[in-house]
Amino acid sequence: MNILVHVQGKGIIIQEPSVVAITDDGTRPKIVEIGRAARDMYGRTPEMLEVVRPLRNGVIADYFVTETMLRHFIQKSVGALNFRRPTVMISVPYGVTSVEKRAVREAAMNAGAREVFLIAQPRAASIGVGLPVGTATGNMVVGLGGGSTEAAVVSVNDIVCAESVRVGGVHFDEAIVSFVRKKFNLVIGEPTAEAIKIKIGAAVEPAERQEMEVQGRDQVTGLPRTVNINSSEIAEALSEPLDAVISVVRAVLSKTPPELASDIIDRGMALTGGGALLREIDTLLTTATGVPAYVADNPLACTALGAARALADWAVLQRSGSNF
Repeated sequence: MNILVHVQGKGIIIQEPSVVAITDDGTRPKIVEIGRAARDMYGRTPEMLEVVRPLRNGVIADYFVTETMLRHFIQKSVGALNFRRPTVMISVPYGVTSVEKRAVREAAMNAGAREVFLIAQPRAASIGVGLPVGTATGNMVVGLGGGSTEAAVVSVNDIVCAESVRVGGVHFDEAIVSFVRKKFNLVIGEPTAEAIKIKIGAAVEPAERQEMEVQGRDQVTGLPRTVNINSSEIAEALSEPLDAVISVVRAVLSKTPPELASDIIDRGMALTGGGALLREIDTLLTTATGVPAYVADNPLACTALGAARALADWAVLQRSGSNF
């Protein structure tokens, strides 16, 4: 999962992993590093230092660490010497509870925000893609994030129907870790799994098989070992989490009103989020649903861009009757 920060007039100025390195002496955790520097420590730290993800499946898992992380990025965005508290728009998963929304608002306020608005990630993503969401037409967006996947149909500035599943890029990495352990008796970390996914990962078996060497620890001997892994094996490893993605897309299509469904068949579904960068994910969803799927331009930034545009036009969007 990544944190992207868009500042009005400057564009996206921060894009870093939502990862924090902490030490805990039994009283209160102490923050050591945040973002990219913390991610580089993952799997490489002594026992007293822990690298954590304070956001899991798109919601807060550790309130104190999340608040500290938000404060870090807010200060980095506006400048430590700027004493004006900014107005902040935060995108959150569509299926979050009222308790989870309140936790996000409170964490952002305590981190230095003057006012906090929340917007559902599918709504923000559809705006960021540039879909004509203000019109009475069906627009479908599928957000494949780090902690969850959400599919939604948007019309007249609001979500008509949506479904989410807590399966995302992190779960893709975990599936690769599990597959390599079972097939090769080799233990690898999530950073290695992510590197495999980026280099040779694919949603369907590719026409041209690719290979790469992977280093890890042998489960039997405990010694370092190298194996060769190919793209067909990674497609097999990812089949289970991708089945969950297909199911959530089908669930939304089955609930879409017929008039909007015809629009979606004509326009197709836009894929956003880091998971949209997985090779052939558009092919997989097109084949599985019969609806054309395409990867949006700059899929990683769509939600952040949409949240920024929504903040600028919040009064207009609120006329739809939704405050989320």
